[in-house]
Amino acid sequence: MNVRQFAAVSLSAAILFGGSFTSASAKGGADEKGYKETYGTSQITRQDMKDMINQHGDDKFTVPSFDASTIKNVESATKTDENGNKIKMDVWDTWPLQNADGTVADYKGYQIVFGLAGDPKNPNDTFIYMFYKKAGDDSIDAWKNAGRVFDDEDKNKANDKYLKGQVEEWSGSALFTDDGEIRLFYTNRGDFDESKELFGRQTLTTAQVNVSEKGDKDLQVDGIEDHKSIFNGGDGKTYENVEKAFEDRNFNNNHTFRDPHYIEDKGRKYLVFEANTGTEYGYSGEDNLYNRAYYGKSMKFFRDELKNVQNSPKKETAELANGAMGIIEINDDYTFKKEKKPLLVSNTVTDEIERPNIFKKDGKFYLFTSTRGSKMTIDGIDDEDIYMLGYVSNSLDGPFKPMNKTGIVLHQDLDPNDITWTYAHYVIPQEESDKFVVTSYMTNRGYFADHKSTFAPSFLLDIKNKKSSVVKDGTLEQGQITYDGQ
Repeated sequence: MNVRQFAAVSLSAAILFGGSFTSASAKGGADEKGYKETYGTSQITRQDMKDMINQHGDDKFTVPSFDASTIKNVESATKTDENGNKIKMDVWDTWPLQNADGTVADYKGYQIVFGLAGDPKNPNDTFIYMFYKKAGDDSIDAWKNAGRVFDDEDKNKANDKYLKGQVEEWSGSALFTDDGEIRLFYTNRGDFDESKELFGRQTLTTAQVNVSEKGDKDLQVDGIEDHKSIFNGGDGKTYENVEKAFEDRNFNNNHTFRDPHYIEDKGRKYLVFEANTGTEYGYSGEDNLYNRAYYGKSMKFFRDELKNVQNSPKKETAELANGAMGIIEINDDYTFKKEKKPLLVSNTVTDEIERPNIFKKDGKFYLFTSTRGSKMTIDGIDDEDIYMLGYVSNSLDGPFKPMNKTGIVLHQDLDPNDITWTYAHYVIPQEESDKFVVTSYMTNRGYFADHKSTFAPSFLLDIKNKKSSVVKDGTLEQGQITYDGQ
């Protein structure tokens, strides 16, 4: 928290409590009232997460169990290395080509998904591939691989200083535009080399992907154009930029700026993305622990929980935790237009609320995010807890209210060495059904010789306003992205 920001907080707290205000951390006591400042954002509170523990095991929120003996690799996910050897790749985060309303696009009778894939033995081999199949064939074996979207030299052709430093391609989204083009949004991850003051800069990036039909059964990538950076944090006031994140070389700070998800509203274009709060929106630091807005409504809970955090081995992690669902407006040519305040923050809870997925349905905006218990600071949530959280609003600007009272939509508690372990859940609205299809990937990367990270079996989700539930017996095929109600 910078001096100007803290002075403003102190003043607001003095007004709130009817007297002078001294930093609670300076006094060092959990008996202080702290301060309450939302910065106009919605919060994932510690109270929500504590209450969520009581919802573990509820069938409405539990990721279905899957039969490990039936799980297949994505057989088309192969590549040839520099020595001509065939490599079976892991495939993890994927996202479909979608219409502006979030439904799956029909591209000349094909369905397309983009996904991260790479050599299981090389954790730095992380690039975007295009997979496709004929619409109507939902078998995992129907998915074909068109190969990498970008050539190695594409990053240098754009004359873009951030693209020139790209070493990996991370998650995003894909839009089928009104004029029939494929517009990809993704994360450019830069190099990490402390000696050169490079700290893995993450930049929201876009390109038009040119695709054509080869014969009557195959698609091919014909290259890309309009490849350019969009945004990576600006001056750091609204969203933490990489310079601020590592100014003191504290590499325990889990900096995030990635996973752009496209959405339109009232004729305007936006990207929602994973980030961390900036210096004017509740930045990380010890004073974060004394902001009651991050705890919940009860003063007693605040005081008790603050004592717990102060005596917890996760105290430093809680101080640093300032996850955010960010949003920017972009121009019609997909360039940056302006920042907007975060839609949702997770200060003191976690630094990492990933893969934002947002769409409008029946007049309401639904916002989902994947997150891991291993990155959280809440007693009772452990390394095996995996979540997809959900929030709903009548406006794109919020406020966003938690679904199912706490925000829980999906929960899984499995040993990561179980091949049916899943992550990166993604909700897809349907054109022909009121049900929603949830996709994810299955099996941790590089854990097994024979089992690769693969498309998990999809399953159905019911959503009605602030309530959701996993549909009983609603398991679909591995990688299925549409459902016709049958």
